[in-house]
Amino acid sequence: MSKTYRSVKLILGDQLNMAHPWFDNVDEETLFVMMEVRSETDYVKHHIQKVVAIFKAMRTFAEDLRNKGHHVHYISITDKENRPTISTNLERICQKYIVKELHYQLPDEYRVDQEMKKLQTTLDIPFLEIDTYHFLTTREEFGEYFKGKKSYLMENFYRNMRLKHNILLDSANKPIGGKWNFDHENRKKVPKNHALVPVPLTGKNVSEIVNEIQQAQVKTIGSISANEFSWTTSRSEALALLEDFVASALPLFGTLQDAMTEQHWYLYHSRLSFALNVKLIGPLEVIQRVERAYHENSGMYELNQIEGFIRQILGWREYMRGVYWTHMPDYATLNFFENRRALPSWYWTGNTKMNCLKHAISQSLEHAYAHHIQRLMVTGNFALLAGIHPDEVDDWYLGIYIDAFQWVEITNTRGMSQFADGGIVGSKPYVSSAAYINKMSDYCAGCHYSFDKKIGGKACPFNSLYWNFFDEHSEKLRSNPRLGMMINVWNKMPNEDREAILTQAAKYLDQIETL
Repeated sequence: MSKTYRSVKLILGDQLNMAHPWFDNVDEETLFVMMEVRSETDYVKHHIQKVVAIFKAMRTFAEDLRNKGHHVHYISITDKENRPTISTNLERICQKYIVKELHYQLPDEYRVDQEMKKLQTTLDIPFLEIDTYHFLTTREEFGEYFKGKKSYLMENFYRNMRLKHNILLDSANKPIGGKWNFDHENRKKVPKNHALVPVPLTGKNVSEIVNEIQQAQVKTIGSISANEFSWTTSRSEALALLEDFVASALPLFGTLQDAMTEQHWYLYHSRLSFALNVKLIGPLEVIQRVERAYHENSGMYELNQIEGFIRQILGWREYMRGVYWTHMPDYATLNFFENRRALPSWYWTGNTKMNCLKHAISQSLEHAYAHHIQRLMVTGNFALLAGIHPDEVDDWYLGIYIDAFQWVEITNTRGMSQFADGGIVGSKPYVSSAAYINKMSDYCAGCHYSFDKKIGGKACPFNSLYWNFFDEHSEKLRSNPRLGMMINVWNKMPNEDREAILTQAAKYLDQIETL
């Protein structure tokens, strides 16, 4: 006969926060439930490393809970009693253990949040909802902060967060260094003959999990080295990675955070985003550790390195989550430019002659990772210029990146990258010609196409597609104060030049699968 429990407490795969008050004391009448469920592996086709990392982190977390004396019911992907969804698994467990209450932490994904709300109408026991105690704002706080304002200016939100949490402030509550934002100092290309000093990585064996995923016939993308898997999947690993980042990469993070190079796949980026997004480590402890490093070793770190890193977590990460909960579910349907084209098949293979895209996509398939400029100004830039449907772009980003969960992915992709939200997140579409990619990377030197040509067989597709974008959407963009100059430049070009560029763009779009 099964043991009875007063309460079941659900822990989702992105709720691995050992500092949560749930785990402060052992309760013999509480059963923690964790599950590897098909509704989560299958809603998009995920990178194999993403599925493995989440499962490995979940299993490690479950074992840590057991070691602390907690009761844990863990459902693996190959468990014969595993059902297709979170709800159906919970229904079975609550019946099996004659549970009196079901407790759960606020889901970060809208679809899971709705699933839990629906379950409350069908499962006849009391539900108790609790915060995850991870983020630095509540779901509602963002909307309340911007209530009555015409735009969501991230810089204002970021400054407010700095003041709220006393980050990088002097005794008069003014920003250290006299400026709130050092972004203009963080846009450098990797210098020639620069000796890279990336954060060192250590690997572990995850072949057992890989075999189970294959046995369950979960469809995935990308590749994995099962004997040398280097993503952090425990709190201790995340803390160690943070220390390595502070020591090795932070001194150059800010200056080179936008740089793109074929030399190395993560450069000076921390690789902490996955650990943060599944809550193995908290945003405030990361921020405070980096700030402490600056104060304790002022000669080692320039302020732009510190501020640039902190802004990504304290400002951008919280800002994107705020937009998500303020505008879902409608946000997932927005398509400002009414784009309809299908995503080229080479986004799933990297088989393109455009070296920047070939490298960024191939790196993503190999490592489940690309940094924000590769995502925004290479893969995202091309998708927007080519008029790809934002649904397809969303699915690709959500599946291929190890740190992609909808609350942070869709606002960055549909908003910042594709401008499908019409300007809720970004003040302008982030599009560029090949000149920007050449300026910020070493991709163009070895490319089949010429970055400085607009027309002809070897002309870089980014160039003609860039001007085609302004021609096609000039009416929608004319009133944008940040784009008026480019539209005027286009309109003042000789007619024969404009016609040649548009013809080139049309040819490339027609032959998009062979670019």
